[in-house]
Amino acid sequence: MHNYPAEKLALALQSCLLLTLLMGGAVAADEVRFNRDVRPILSNRCFRCHGPDEGNRQADLRLDVREHALFDRGDGAAIVPGKPQESLLIQRVTTHDDGLRMPPPDHAPPLAKSEIETLQRWIDQGAQYDGHWSFLPIANPQPPALAAGETARNPIDHFVFARLREHGLKPSVEADKRTLLRRVFLDLTGLLPTPEEAVQFEHDSRSDAYEAVVEQLLNSPHYGERWGRHWLDQARYADSNGYTIDAERVMWPYRDWVIRALNADMPFDQFTIEQLAGDLLPNATRDQRIASGFHRNTLINQEGGVDPEQFRVETVIDRVATTGAVWLGLTVGCAQCHSHKYDPISHQEFYRLFAFFNNCADMNNVGPTAEVHEGELFLPEDFASERAELNDAISSVERLSAESRTRRTAWEKSLANRVGDDETSKAAQWNVLSISAAKAEAAKLTTLDDQSVLATAGIPREIYVIDTAPLAKGAKIGSFRLRFIPHESLPKSGPGLATNGNLVLTAVEAYLGDERLPLVSASADHSQKDYSVASLIDDEPGTGWAINVQPGSTVQMNAEHTVVLTLGRAIDGGEQPLRFVLKHELNNDYNVGRVQFSVSEDIADPVSDPTFLAALAIEEADRSAEQRKLINLKFDAVDQPLKDARKRLDELRVRLRLGPTVKTLVMQDVPAPRNTFLLKRGDFLQPDKELGPLSANVPQAFPELGPRGDDRPFDRLDLARWLVARNHPLTARVTVNRLWMHYFGRGLVETENDFGSQGSAPTHAELLDWLASNLMDHGWSLKTFHRLVVTSATYRQASLARPDAAVVDPLNLLLARQNRLRLDAEIVRDVALCAAGKLEQKVGGPSVFPPQPEGVYAFTQNKKVWRTGTGKERYRRGMYTMFYRSAPYPALATFDSPDFQSVCTRRQRSNTPLQALTMANDVAMYELAQELAARALAQHQSDDQAAEVKRIDTIFQRALSRHPSSVELRLIQNSFLQASPAEPPEELDAWSAVSRAVMNTDEFITRE
Repeated sequence: MHNYPAEKLALALQSCLLLTLLMGGAVAADEVRFNRDVRPILSNRCFRCHGPDEGNRQADLRLDVREHALFDRGDGAAIVPGKPQESLLIQRVTTHDDGLRMPPPDHAPPLAKSEIETLQRWIDQGAQYDGHWSFLPIANPQPPALAAGETARNPIDHFVFARLREHGLKPSVEADKRTLLRRVFLDLTGLLPTPEEAVQFEHDSRSDAYEAVVEQLLNSPHYGERWGRHWLDQARYADSNGYTIDAERVMWPYRDWVIRALNADMPFDQFTIEQLAGDLLPNATRDQRIASGFHRNTLINQEGGVDPEQFRVETVIDRVATTGAVWLGLTVGCAQCHSHKYDPISHQEFYRLFAFFNNCADMNNVGPTAEVHEGELFLPEDFASERAELNDAISSVERLSAESRTRRTAWEKSLANRVGDDETSKAAQWNVLSISAAKAEAAKLTTLDDQSVLATAGIPREIYVIDTAPLAKGAKIGSFRLRFIPHESLPKSGPGLATNGNLVLTAVEAYLGDERLPLVSASADHSQKDYSVASLIDDEPGTGWAINVQPGSTVQMNAEHTVVLTLGRAIDGGEQPLRFVLKHELNNDYNVGRVQFSVSEDIADPVSDPTFLAALAIEEADRSAEQRKLINLKFDAVDQPLKDARKRLDELRVRLRLGPTVKTLVMQDVPAPRNTFLLKRGDFLQPDKELGPLSANVPQAFPELGPRGDDRPFDRLDLARWLVARNHPLTARVTVNRLWMHYFGRGLVETENDFGSQGSAPTHAELLDWLASNLMDHGWSLKTFHRLVVTSATYRQASLARPDAAVVDPLNLLLARQNRLRLDAEIVRDVALCAAGKLEQKVGGPSVFPPQPEGVYAFTQNKKVWRTGTGKERYRRGMYTMFYRSAPYPALATFDSPDFQSVCTRRQRSNTPLQALTMANDVAMYELAQELAARALAQHQSDDQAAEVKRIDTIFQRALSRHPSSVELRLIQNSFLQASPAEPPEELDAWSAVSRAVMNTDEFITRE
């Protein structure tokens, strides 16, 4: 990453020169400033070989530290203050001898004349060094005074106007009201204002009308969605594990936590602490554990033959690099293999940071989880007592679960006399259920005369939904029996659809009416090795029950097999129908071939399973993982304290209208800390044990981590608190800069991911520090920051290009106007939903499956099924779209959504023909264009020309938040509507063409 081709280096130098001009002085100015004028030259041209990286340092010369540069090694010093001609640095950059010239000809072109003159003047003036600007303490400068005729709305404008004055520029006029409204709606919520809201604002003459809109948007639940999406980029959030298998994972509760925290204006320092170390907080709540999922968004490799330790180490390395990028704004990851070539982060210091995360309990595909109810994180604020009751109920379940070992041991002893006894409790009486409906995504399901369901071959990840007739009056439900029956139409006669007659069933869910029933115990007459029947009720999509047999076994695979599932207690059937959902989630075609369902009012004896009795006879220490899992599930069925706690929890869930429980990934440390070693060249197989174990600590270039107050090693909680300490020079600067970037297209520091030596200097250094100080002074309130920015005159400027500013400041670094910004990928979808009036405004919950083109997964290694949503789920916001890392939703990828394999602090913005084709022809966009046209037709149903104009106006207002011009009206009428027939279907097609044309303009997918 440090080899710069000549053309790229020349372009970088041009940018540096332009930035130097804008930062308050030309190269030829009398006073040379080290950070402004000299450091960029040394960093770009010298530090790679004469900088912090001792492993790559040449001639034992270090130019980033003054004492080293001034040291005379016998043939002179690189820098002799006041004497440029005696300085070896000047001699080597001016010589014509290619054998002596620096940088060497095979590394880079010679220094420009202006660069050499700058170095000469700097040495002549004493060669003073300054600490790198971003590592210096954050100042709190006073806003500059305004000049005559300037009108500022808050201190931001004082700083910006002062910089404009230095270059003879004035700010632009304020944007018109409709443009400003659309801008602030999109920036704060990512949604469009309705035509009614635009009209109301346009005619609101109050002096604080705009400020009132800002408050409305900051208090909107969609504010957390908009800014949560930016944060999720940095968290590398996705709904799948990555690599070739790329199986689904449950991470949406973490996404919901982010949205909720931002809506509640959680202080950013607490926001940081809970995500980096929520699990380590004293008496950590479940919400804080969910927050720690920030660093569980790393990739998981489920391929065969992976080394768990290798991918554990890669995960830890990712966490170090991500933490450095998000909070420090530094390329910390460069020090993984060697000391950083440009910044003061040594190879050893990287692994001291590594030590903070090296004790995490997760190892590739195994790790801690937390249970979350869908909708739980968005309970209303006035539900405080109910939320407390819910947390107490969950805590009770967790406590009883943790204490269950003691109860289970006593239970096992009480059953010891039954081991080897062939007698069991009375046999359950089974009643076969009548099937009323059976459907699958691809397979054909047929109900046979014995009420069994026969399936044809389907697709991987197939789901069967089977409904029964209502139960008889007074019927009780205690257990279910599933018979998997052979049939001549199935491969090898079945009962599965695999080529050998096998099946792999990952889950069985049972519903009585709309209520999911709690299945607490599972037993089977036979389970394939490592495919326990307990997998059917463990809510783990990566496990399953199968029926293959070992060689020499007396069990036949293509015989009938039986599974019994029990409830914790018998319940009243209430003359309601039952629904069974059978899931196959392992990306193969081992689906169920034939199955019959029965019900019994009895609770099947939990100890009548021979497999269980055999496991019980084995000493606990000698049991396999499958045997321990089976015993635990059996005990759960009879563990009354835990059953009662779960019953209370289920009742609360129903009362609070919460969805089902899911398990989301969270952080947790191992009980005994691991040793951390420096890894040679970052290779997990080459720990440098000669150095000995490394303790967790931070680089010496930054403030100390501080005393622990005890003898324990530093942990993630210490690191998190250090990052948001008042004396930390980077976190507040990096944070406000990145937020600023989303409003103006670039940060005050353009290289928002690199505040180090290779990064850009700030265009408004004093403003950056003032914003950072202000953020901390206001309790790290992000809403206070957003309010400050969007109410400033700087933000409210028009974005029209200005010839006078273009000459002085072609890149608009000085902010003489606003910038026009292409919308993020998810927001492109959101504005289309808004324009069509189809947006489903539900906040949070599992990811959804909007329409997408066919064949997306045709060539992926593990084919996936895209279960296109129906009803409201079809119209959720773009941020809720199911995101597979290996094959992202095409429209998102087209508009530059990251793949979330690693941290993304700034999205790229491209402009390709494929984007226009997507807006015109993508199935989801086409559908929304039709909806927009249908809405315009419904609002103005007469056939006269006046209605035609009103329809066009409706489309423009809904899509662009403005009225069409007379030229646009004529163009649309002449191009699309001249030959419009009278019949409604064809008329809708014509108006759909108008909607598609408007939605395919740059204006539609641009902030303004």
